[in-house]
Amino acid sequence: MNLFADVEATIVAALTELVAEGSLPPGLDLISIGVESTKDPSHGDIACNAAMVLAKSAGLKPRDIAAKLTAKLESDARFSKIEVAGPGFLNLTLRPQDWQGTLARIVAAGDAYGRVDVGHGEAVNVEYVSANPTGPMHVGHCRGAVFGDALANLL
Repeated sequence: MNLFADVEATIVAALTELVAEGSLPPGLDLISIGVESTKDPSHGDIACNAAMVLAKSAGLKPRDIAAKLTAKLESDARFSKIEVAGPGFLNLTLRPQDWQGTLARIVAAGDAYGRVDVGHGEAVNVEYVSANPTGPMHVGHCRGAVFGDALANLL
C-alpha cells in the first residue's frame, strides 16, 4: 500500500468511527473522498477533501465535519500537524520518519516496487488510436498513439 492510500484508509476509518459514535449520520458515501499532495508545500504534505464532499449528504457545514475529523486524527502519531483550511479542506503534515519509512520500503522492494496484480493475470484490450477517415490527421492522433502505447506497456 502506498502512503497516500494508507492515509486515505485512516481517514475512512476515522469517518466510520464518527458515524458509529453518532457524530455523523449513517449511510454516507465515502467513495468520493480524495487524498493527494498539497499544491503548495507550505500547506503540508497531504490534502483531503472529505469534509467538502460529505457536507451536503451529512447536512453539516464542511468545517464542522473537518473539525470532528481533525479531533479523531490528532491521536495518529504519523501526523505532526493537521489544519482545517478554507471552507473545510484538511491539510496534513507527516513526520519526517514516515517519509523516510516510505523510502526504506521502496529500497527494500527493489524492482518489485510499484508492481500490482490488479487484473489477476486477465488480458486487457487497450484501444488507443482511432484515425478519423473523414477528417485530416493531426498531431493529437500521434499524441494519443504514444500515450496509449505507453499505457499498454505499463499494463
